[in-house]
Amino acid sequence: MTLSHSSHQPLAESLRPKTLAEVIGQEHMLGEGMALRLAFESGQPHSCILWGPPGTGKTTIARLMADAFDAQFITISAVLGGVKDIREAVERAQLAQSQGRRTLVFVDEVHRFNKSQQDAFLPHVESGLFTFVGATTENPSFEVNSALLSRAVVYVLQALTSEDLKKIVASAQMLHELPAIDDVAIERLVAYADGDARRLLNTLETLAVAAAQEKRNEITDTWLLKVLGERMRRYDKGGEQFYDTISALHKSVRGSDPDAALYWLVRMLDGGADPKYMARRLIRMASEDIGLADPRALRLALDAAEVYERLGTPEGELALAECVVYLAIAPKSNAVYKAFNEAKAFVKKDSTRPVPMHLRNAPTKLMKQLDYGKGYRYAHDEAGGFAAGERYLPDGMAEPGFYRPVERGLEIKIAEKLRSLRAQNQAAGQSERPTVKG
Repeated sequence: MTLSHSSHQPLAESLRPKTLAEVIGQEHMLGEGMALRLAFESGQPHSCILWGPPGTGKTTIARLMADAFDAQFITISAVLGGVKDIREAVERAQLAQSQGRRTLVFVDEVHRFNKSQQDAFLPHVESGLFTFVGATTENPSFEVNSALLSRAVVYVLQALTSEDLKKIVASAQMLHELPAIDDVAIERLVAYADGDARRLLNTLETLAVAAAQEKRNEITDTWLLKVLGERMRRYDKGGEQFYDTISALHKSVRGSDPDAALYWLVRMLDGGADPKYMARRLIRMASEDIGLADPRALRLALDAAEVYERLGTPEGELALAECVVYLAIAPKSNAVYKAFNEAKAFVKKDSTRPVPMHLRNAPTKLMKQLDYGKGYRYAHDEAGGFAAGERYLPDGMAEPGFYRPVERGLEIKIAEKLRSLRAQNQAAGQSERPTVKG
């Protein structure tokens, strides 16, 4: 087997589409009558930001846009470049403009540029010196300056589907002398690519070279696994995909779906998320979404974190799985979470109320003479261990009713207890203290 493209040119580069018709995927933007397709056909280039996962065609679309408008194509990497590169691009664009030619400046990973670097493009975009096209894997709402964002149309690219990736494999086999690939191996290769065409073609090239060295005429699933080993799927540990996935896990737990919760947990672990981070998130879920409806959930989450600390990967991950299933099926209550947030908001806007005299500490004779602690009723000396009618809030402060237990799990009994305490306070002829609604 041989690769017919130049030995120094990667397969992904040799198969890069030369025309819009050759682009595979992104039909929602490039199909007939779709937004980006119409932009190409208009003859009027406009600045834009291409937002999507790696390997979905952002660079290809930018190059095709430059070709469509017969524009000089200047590319800047925000990872390696800086103000100097922007200045050079401006000079080249001015020269091209003097010769009657347009310029398209493509900034890869534009989210890596800081505010001042992004601002450097603004006057030239506004003057029409060049068309700006930025590519990003991160949400431009958070990563791109609002001033630049307001001057560019955002196009959202989607991860390529399995069918899109299979078409790319077929195209590679047709254009280059690649070995045959059995159907199961293709399915695994496509799953491994995870929607990323560049990853697919780079992996395919690795397999092709390895097959040539071993003089293999066919790539089987068994052999593919041997070559790829235990490589992980693509995973952006700090980007939007990461936070979208942890959000899906949290919402699956909150929604009491153990299968979905397990799926998202495994997706994150499979993608390389730190299990210690996952353990911390499970602890947060136990306190935020389960709370006192099942206090055991928090203890189980802490135990799972400790087990992972002791066993590590992979054995310790089973404890995380056990925890996530328990959290998903446990009764849910965010009553404490809401009460805590309400209390924080109240204290933040309220004045600093003095501690009532009967609740103050009196460690010295002078303090006792000033009536610190006078009249305090020691609850343990009262009937039932409850000082009915005693008040613990600052003087003049109305009962806030922060904590409102739900009628689920242990909080059913907690609500009953609070109603009983409220009734005792009323019987003592005092204003309500422990408040429960419902």
